[in-house]
Amino acid sequence: MTKETDPIRLFDEYFAAAKESEPGDATACALATADAGGAPSVRMVLLKKADAEGFMFFTNLESRKGEELRVNPQAAMCFYWDSIDIQVRVEGKVTPVSTQEADAYFATRPRASQIGTWASDQSRPMEGMLALEKRVAKFAAKHAIGKVPRPPFWSGFRLVPVRIEFWHRRSFRLHERIVYDRQGDGWSMRHVYP
Repeated sequence: MTKETDPIRLFDEYFAAAKESEPGDATACALATADAGGAPSVRMVLLKKADAEGFMFFTNLESRKGEELRVNPQAAMCFYWDSIDIQVRVEGKVTPVSTQEADAYFATRPRASQIGTWASDQSRPMEGMLALEKRVAKFAAKHAIGKVPRPPFWSGFRLVPVRIEFWHRRSFRLHERIVYDRQGDGWSMRHVYP
């Protein structure tokens, strides 16, 4: 593993390799959140951007994860890329993206996904799939012409990392682990036992 001092550059390097070799979606990561009492929950989300500002993803703000992030704006992400023997864990504070960022990303989504966003009362009880199909038809008719606007209940978050850990699988469980901790405007780096 590299001696890179900037974990974002290292993430970019591995992310690029994973996008070339991973049979599944390399942008998929497990996102862990917790409610106000600290009870955790985890689910898969898709990373939309990673840079020095943080790791960006989008969701329904009224979903379970949206509600948990509102009351407890801390989260962790875990990427696992079997094809390159790398796991990356990211921990930190979560902040909302700007309205402009949410609008810009929503505009790039396929029209069917935009309609699906309007139709889904994410995380709420549903009578069955027919109920969802009816709502999709309703919103498809409502937005049959022109651009589909971003719903006010849908936006994104940026996980601003305070810790990033890279795990590299090696033989005989002698895995390499490097932890980066934010120190002011920079990062400290240390190895830890597997």
